[in-house]
Amino acid sequence: MDLPPRKREYDEDDVRIRPGKSSRPRTRTRPKHDDAVDALVITVDRGRYGCVREDTGDLDVITAMRARELGRKSVVVGDRVALVGDSSGDAGTLARIVRISERTSVLRRTADDDDTTPEGRLERVVVANADQLVIVSALSDPPPRTGFIDRCLVAAYDADVEPLLCLTKSDLAGPEQVLDYYAELDLPYVLVGPGSDLDELRDRLAGRISVMVGHSGVGKSTLVNRLVPDALRAVGVVSAIGKGRHTSTSAVALRLPSVGKGGSVDKAGPGKKAGKGKDPGWIVDTPGIRSFGLAHVSAESLLHGFPDLVEGTLEDQPNCGHTAADTGCTLDAWVADGRADERRLASYRRLLASRAGDGDWRDQPEADLK
Repeated sequence: MDLPPRKREYDEDDVRIRPGKSSRPRTRTRPKHDDAVDALVITVDRGRYGCVREDTGDLDVITAMRARELGRKSVVVGDRVALVGDSSGDAGTLARIVRISERTSVLRRTADDDDTTPEGRLERVVVANADQLVIVSALSDPPPRTGFIDRCLVAAYDADVEPLLCLTKSDLAGPEQVLDYYAELDLPYVLVGPGSDLDELRDRLAGRISVMVGHSGVGKSTLVNRLVPDALRAVGVVSAIGKGRHTSTSAVALRLPSVGKGGSVDKAGPGKKAGKGKDPGWIVDTPGIRSFGLAHVSAESLLHGFPDLVEGTLEDQPNCGHTAADTGCTLDAWVADGRADERRLASYRRLLASRAGDGDWRDQPEADLK
């Protein structure tokens, strides 16, 4: 009797291998990079990141690129990252950023109208892990721009970053009018004039990452060069990672030097050791940022920049937009009773209007400080 044919048993010799393709199974397991070193990002330019190691005190700039496994995660000035590869900082070397530490704060701004895309105005991250926003404003020539200061305050409160008002050119005018305008905020401030010592400002910057913003002509660049005598050389060294581009249009973090006895400054630019003792801190200079668009800030968060008005909204009508067109808004009565400055309410409503796209905020009048 004929038996049915036996089924063939298959073995590894029957597995077909596609020519030119690897047979290694795919895996989502990523390397741990246990040998990575910690660093701080001090500049960003076209896919190249200037980093320094805070642990060693050596401020030689390490050029790095973002590793593919980070995906689309952005890397910005102020980020604390982990590096692998050549972290010597020698010319021609390149490290890789393989991890980004969780950010303690993110200072954002909405780009100006000329940066608008079909999807809307572009939101930009200015700096990560900042502790303080230093708003530099001149007391005269040019006069204080309260609209700009108000926008910076909103951006700072939204990012949970402490604001500091730095009033320059104190030899030309007194601070009374500006301080009166912000009297209800208990806003910390420092006065700076030509030849004045910077001890109070240095004390407020020590141990922190501080972002400095200000309009042209207010003396911010002069102030940066006084705080960091090697600032121009430091920026020149950093610009080597983005050849052909002037770095002064990009944010850059500068290490503040230690101040010795008698007020002498220890120069501590890239390639030098930071001084021992109390951490003098970092300043992030933002030459290319002269405005803070607030389209990314909700109307509710916008009010946090005006704490002197918050209490006046507690008994307001439901869904009140707090604009001049909202009949019965309790803010009008709050100001009429003398509980807040009418100029502050006007500024708040201007910001609400510009956030909604009703006109260009740069064309709005400043508060009258007389």
